[in-house]
Amino acid sequence: MRVYNFSAGPAVLPEEVLKEAAAEMLDYQGSGMSVMEMSHRSKVYDKIIKDAEADLRELMQIPDNYKVLFLQGGASSQFAMIPMNLMKNKVADYIVTGQWAKKAYQEAALYGKANKIASSEDETFSYIPDCSDLPISEDADYVYICENNTIYGTKFKTLPNTKGKTLVADVSSCFLSEPVDVTKYGLIYGGVQKNIGPAGVVIVIVREDLITEEVLPGTPTMFKYKIHADNESLYNTPPAYGIYICGKVFKWLKKQGGLEAMKEHNEKKAKILYDYLDESSLFKGTVRKEDRSLMNVPFVTGSEELDAEFVKEAAAAGFVNLKGHRSVGGMRASIYNAMPIEGVEKLVAFMKDFEKNHTGA
Repeated sequence: MRVYNFSAGPAVLPEEVLKEAAAEMLDYQGSGMSVMEMSHRSKVYDKIIKDAEADLRELMQIPDNYKVLFLQGGASSQFAMIPMNLMKNKVADYIVTGQWAKKAYQEAALYGKANKIASSEDETFSYIPDCSDLPISEDADYVYICENNTIYGTKFKTLPNTKGKTLVADVSSCFLSEPVDVTKYGLIYGGVQKNIGPAGVVIVIVREDLITEEVLPGTPTMFKYKIHADNESLYNTPPAYGIYICGKVFKWLKKQGGLEAMKEHNEKKAKILYDYLDESSLFKGTVRKEDRSLMNVPFVTGSEELDAEFVKEAAAAGFVNLKGHRSVGGMRASIYNAMPIEGVEKLVAFMKDFEKNHTGA
């Protein structure tokens, strides 16, 4: 029996996609072999990766002057790759709204001057700071954000005013959850293991004018966007099977009605959970209402013992991976695209029973 998996990543994937992949495991479309076994230089695989890119471009309406790169190293590799490729003036501005933005900021400081121009660390990253009039550095090469904060459950609802500077965004945990205007970003990237596919692939969507030979001295060949762009993500053996699964998820998303439909689906799911948290006498959400994520919902009871008891009882009832990140504790329900509405409805019903049994309410 499949459980309801609320993991923050690697996370739940569409059952339909898993069944398709299982059916093709030993023989992909008459090739006599698994995608895991085939050459990335073969005609069969070339079609897989090209179709994946074409479907992603269609879903996100990616303009022709942006390259789509399927890379390795997860999103964390981009903490270094971005400054190595984009820090021409060796200056970048960072808005720190969680652990991952903080790590990216710290990494960038190894390559140039990284300025923390706004942060929500003063209140345990429970809100998004006002970014309408920030002290953007005159010589900044880019302004960096993590758009959805997986650990803390916050989301930028309005992009920062970068005053003409290039915006770079890590969208790992909100990737393909709603429509995006790619033209507002110079570079947008994300690890796929939350909303799109298996861990090991990071997708980078980067405007062509930012891809140049001019990179920081000492940048490894494998860390140059130009190398990967010129070789259409096939400079070396790519994470071939992961990309194949991503391609299947893109087709699944198109079948669901695209990103507008996913946004509606995700808003409906999140409302069920947030509405209950707002009325509950036991459980409380931890994020400022206007900054709440549709993807990651952290909550607490106010008692560490009760939190632990809830996680244990929930797991026994088939609701798994609800324990909050080790840095914040409590609980977190990650309700990505592939989480069905009934999964959230059943979780809320379970939470109501738990509340009744532990408060008598």
